[in-house]
Amino acid sequence: MADAAVHPAKRLPWWAKLLAAIVLVLAALMLLVALFPWDVLRGPINRYVSEKTGRHFEITRRLDVKVGRTTRVLMDGIEFANPDWARDRHLVKADAAEVDVRLWPLLRRRIELPLIRLTRPQLGMQIEPDGRKTWALGGDTKDESNVPDIGALVVDQGTLHYVASAQGADVRVDFAMDRATANAGAAAGTPAMPLQFQARGTWQEQAFTAQGRTGDVLYLSAPLQQPFPAEVQLAAGNTRLEARGAVSSLATLDGANVDFRLQGNNLGDLYKLVGVSLPDTPKYAMGGQLAKEGNLWRARRIDARLGRTDITGELAFDQSAKVPALSGQLKSRMLDFEDLAPLIGLRDDPKGRSAAATQKVADAGTPAAKKDRKDKAPKDPNRKVLPNAPLDVSRIKSMNADVQVEAAKVVNAKGLPLDSMRTHVRLADGVLRLDPLDLGVAGGRLAGQIRIDANANPATAQTRLDARSLELSKLVPASQSMRNSFGKLQAQIELTTRGGSVAQMLGNADGNVALLMGRGEISNILLEFAGLDGGEVLKFFVEGDRRVEVRCAATAFNVEKGVMTSRALLLDTDDTVFWGNARIDLGREAMDVVIKPQPKDTSILSLRSPLKVGGTFGAPEVGLDKGSLAGRALAAVALGAVNPLLALAATIETGPGQDADCVGTLRQAAAPASNGKPTEEDRQRMGAAPAAPRR
Repeated sequence: MADAAVHPAKRLPWWAKLLAAIVLVLAALMLLVALFPWDVLRGPINRYVSEKTGRHFEITRRLDVKVGRTTRVLMDGIEFANPDWARDRHLVKADAAEVDVRLWPLLRRRIELPLIRLTRPQLGMQIEPDGRKTWALGGDTKDESNVPDIGALVVDQGTLHYVASAQGADVRVDFAMDRATANAGAAAGTPAMPLQFQARGTWQEQAFTAQGRTGDVLYLSAPLQQPFPAEVQLAAGNTRLEARGAVSSLATLDGANVDFRLQGNNLGDLYKLVGVSLPDTPKYAMGGQLAKEGNLWRARRIDARLGRTDITGELAFDQSAKVPALSGQLKSRMLDFEDLAPLIGLRDDPKGRSAAATQKVADAGTPAAKKDRKDKAPKDPNRKVLPNAPLDVSRIKSMNADVQVEAAKVVNAKGLPLDSMRTHVRLADGVLRLDPLDLGVAGGRLAGQIRIDANANPATAQTRLDARSLELSKLVPASQSMRNSFGKLQAQIELTTRGGSVAQMLGNADGNVALLMGRGEISNILLEFAGLDGGEVLKFFVEGDRRVEVRCAATAFNVEKGVMTSRALLLDTDDTVFWGNARIDLGREAMDVVIKPQPKDTSILSLRSPLKVGGTFGAPEVGLDKGSLAGRALAAVALGAVNPLLALAATIETGPGQDADCVGTLRQAAAPASNGKPTEEDRQRMGAAPAAPRR
């Protein structure tokens, strides 16, 4: 019976015996690991890590290890030095550290740390323009494979110093845990944000300060168990940012969903901070919702104010391509043109007014100004009128754009009768297109395209605009006489130019400009003063202003190298035909205009003589042809010597003027000459005077 009891055990297969042996060995090893005094390896580990990384590593007090598929290393006191080229002595120095390590990736020479928990850490992180990083643990700190894959970082209280000279960054952060705040937030049903921080330093070489609070677990690359909450208040110069929301990944900011409020003195200053090319503006304030998905940022529910201009809409900024792209749509109920002054080269003062307007207001109360109101100040022929502030087109090449802009109402348009605006802004490869450009002007519509190429030096521009149904009464809002005039104007503008400012571009322009008008009515006093018809002027003071019917009007210029030469300059009314010639030099801001009235009526006290407009834009000279006027005056004196009443005979106008060929004139004015210069036959057909000689 004893032999029978032992017999089955002797018959166990060999593999069962081997398995039993393995189990016993593993059990012994596990017991050994569990009871192993890991702290005895602290010295060898310190030396090994220091040798492999080339920098000092030390577990200062005690080491323990919890072995598993993911092994946890517990270090009581840790110091890990930075490379010699770094500013800070330590990459990390902490009272204690717990680090989870995945063992299998170590066989592939890959360090994966799902979790790092630090107690009272001091962190010094630095990245150089050549790619060297203090947190790369191998000998080659440029090699991305030497950067540990850190999933989540948990800290309680400490400091961080981050330096990135390529980004102009030198940032110091102090952070601390506030459990009472976290518990209060949890009780109120809001995301817990127990980690409070304060930051200061520079970003893009711009000084800033920041403060706020966040969650206590910083997910660097690990999938978030829940969105990471944050609340930030930042100040950089005059720029202020308040933001609150959550993000799915702190490493890439993916899944960001943040409500923000941003304000400052100039929206263009953000280019220095974030690299997004935005126009210069007066003081601004904007809010909205900001979200990020991959390389795509979206700003929704934008509610902004730039100066007096309000803006709503949404934008998207895509950084996936080499050149980032901005797209979206913006709308404004009221756009104050003064707020766009820096965009078009008109300098702006802090209160949003143009420099010229500011100077005018500032000078108005001076003693000299008061005297000038009595004794007219001398004109300065060297004063420039056209905007000559440099146009900054360099940013055009820094990004692409596809944005639709619409303004229902436009105010303060620098004396321009601009009512509304709608355009599609397309920016690609350094070429800016406003196509289509649709403007409400003087009750009518101005439509066309504008193209600016910033790749050329200086920048080149092409403009094609077509105006329809512009109301004469609204064309010059400041003129009472024009407000008493009625008619519909058509206009055509086609220019090609280059330059670094508005003044330079106009001074280099080539193309065609035409302004046409059919039937309408204009103020009589304008015509009679222009023709020096004394009888009609007297009737004006007795009977008041009356409107004169206009049969047609045409002003058309060929433009060559900034010089505008008229091919048509005609105004035909039921009272007088005005024709003329003009040469306007936009580069020199000089003009030479001759207008000759030919009355159709008979009038006394008429000293009709060609009207000349010369000088410069800053000091125009307006007067009558002295030769013609002197002839009439001499005749009046001679006849007056015989009989004073006969002197009136020299001022009697019998009205030799004839109706102009309006159909032919308008057709010719609308079609520029093929060689850019009107022929003498063209002038005669349009009823114009022979070409005036150049001065």
